[in-house]
Amino acid sequence: MTSELKNLEDQVLVVTGASSGIGLTTARMAADRGARLVLAARSEDALRELTEEITQAGGDAVYVVADVSDRDDVREIARVAEETYGGFDTWVNVAGAFLYGKLEDTPVEDMRRQFDTNVWGLLYGSLEAADHLKERGGAIVNIGSVVSDQALALQGSYSASKHAVKGFTDALRMELEEEDAPVSVTLIKPSAIDTPYPRHAKNYMDEEATLPPPIYAPETVARSILHAAEHPDREVFVGAGGKSMSVLGHYAPSFMDTLVETVFFRLQKKDRPARSDEQNVLDDPVGDLEQRGDYEGHVSETSLYTKLSQRRTMPGTALAAVGVVALILYARYRAMRGRDGGDD
Repeated sequence: MTSELKNLEDQVLVVTGASSGIGLTTARMAADRGARLVLAARSEDALRELTEEITQAGGDAVYVVADVSDRDDVREIARVAEETYGGFDTWVNVAGAFLYGKLEDTPVEDMRRQFDTNVWGLLYGSLEAADHLKERGGAIVNIGSVVSDQALALQGSYSASKHAVKGFTDALRMELEEEDAPVSVTLIKPSAIDTPYPRHAKNYMDEEATLPPPIYAPETVARSILHAAEHPDREVFVGAGGKSMSVLGHYAPSFMDTLVETVFFRLQKKDRPARSDEQNVLDDPVGDLEQRGDYEGHVSETSLYTKLSQRRTMPGTALAAVGVVALILYARYRAMRGRDGGDD
């Protein structure tokens, strides 16, 4: 059955992880476009402030303080949506926990807690949404990552959790399609995004963490999420950088491994010691309505690749080739800079 999705201004959206980064950007953008919102995160102060911001601007939103790793909290999100708006049309699973460090240096207990949020939290939300949307139709939008396809050293546990997200999302989509349920299931795979992610991550490296370029603005992801809320998409790469990593990892895995080992280790570390006083999202709620991070280099505000892929105006193989060439040229540039002693 084809999913007939409503226009955004006629929808109720559930957004988890709504207090910062991609979730916050998506919530604000959806409110600007007229959607009603059910906002969920662990930080009540941030949620209250965001809800007041939206309603004072003429929008319509409620919030639920929820830890998505607790299934009862996830059920409460759905209950509030039913009680307030009679249900919801799109459920967006954004909430995530972040870790940096070599796997052998990272406590297994922290990896387990990361999986509780990134995998089990998304699983609980997706199943709750699927049960609800089978009757009325709608969309489930799950936030994966480029590392759903291509693992990244120093973020190995995060990579593993996003591989699990992809596997679960793909299986859920097939099962809903097989039973002819009117539910669209989309996996969004962002490249590196300029959010507070590195600052909010728990860091077991000696150096301060950062993201490897190319870097994209969180608005690029939010636009893709809202497009998927209105138009059924199977999966969407946000940024040619992420797509090219996936393609190279699939067709030239040894080359991609070498690229990660020779370039991406250095690109995830700043040239200064890690801060010991920084709060992290794994141990505490840290959402304080910050959309952007503090990346010091160039941030792309749009992604032509993503626009073309969602409009389907260019063959997928051609789009992938553009991304691969861009990544190879960038890697060569970084390697030459490294030999010359340059850094940025």
